[in-house]
Amino acid sequence: MCAEKIQRLIQASILGFVMGLAGSGMYAAAFLLQFAMMIMLVIAGFTGWCPGIIVLKKIFPSCEEKNTKDGK
Repeated sequence: MCAEKIQRLIQASILGFVMGLAGSGMYAAAFLLQFAMMIMLVIAGFTGWCPGIIVLKKIFPSCEEKNTKDGK
């Protein structure tokens, strides 16, 4: 597993958690979590800087590194 794929799985889990919060009637918490995620994604989109990826790359290899090692 590489850092970028793990980050996408974490994002999917957060979105599922937000849906669970909204489904249980905790609209304020769901809204705040969704809004925070949107802000982080916009910042990452404009700047290319994502703190989650930076931390994950310290633990797991980058997908690019893994593909060059595997010869893909």
